[in-house]
Amino acid sequence: MPLKIRLQRHGRKARPFFWIVAADSRSKRDGKFIEKLGIYNPTTNPATIELDFDNTLKHVMNGAQPTDTARRILSYKGIMLKKHLQGGVIKGALTQEEADKKFEEWMKEKEGKIMDKANSVEKAKADAKAEALAKEKAKNEKRLAKAAEEEAKKEEAAEAETAEETAETIEDAAEEAKKED
Repeated sequence: MPLKIRLQRHGRKARPFFWIVAADSRSKRDGKFIEKLGIYNPTTNPATIELDFDNTLKHVMNGAQPTDTARRILSYKGIMLKKHLQGGVIKGALTQEEADKKFEEWMKEKEGKIMDKANSVEKAKADAKAEALAKEKAKNEKRLAKAAEEEAKKEEAAEAETAEETAETIEDAAEEAKKED
C-alpha cells in the first residue's frame, strides 16, 4: 500500500483550512486516511502549522511520499532535514549527537526568522493604524476649521444685521425727533 502525506481540505468556501494526513495514495483527497499528522491554516499571517513531529518523521522514514505542498510544509518544520540527518547517522557519516546539534542550530535560526516575520507583521499593522489615526486627525481638524469658519461668517452676518437694525433704530429716532420739533 503506497502511503502519501498530503493535505485534506476543510473549512468553508474561500476560507481554506487543511489537515495534514497520512493516507493511501488511492483514496480520495478528502476521503479515508490512516492518521492525522497536523493542521495547516494558510489564511493567517504567518501561516499556522501544527505538526506531530515524531509521527510524521516515523512515516517519512518508513517511505511515505509527501505531495509537493506537503513536502514544503515538512521542510519548513524541519522534518525533511531531520530525515536527511538520520540518513547520515544510519550510513555512519555522522554521530547522533552531531546530527542533533545541527538540527538544534537550524531550529534556533528558523525560530528567529519566524519571530522576525511576526514582529514585522505586527509593526506593519501598528504603522498602518498610526497612519490611519493621523489621517483621521487631519480630517477632523479640517472639519473643525470649516465649522469655525462657518460660525465666524454667521457671527459676522449677525453683527452686520444688528448694526443695520441699530442704524435703522437711530434713523427712526432721528426722524421722530425732527417730527416733534
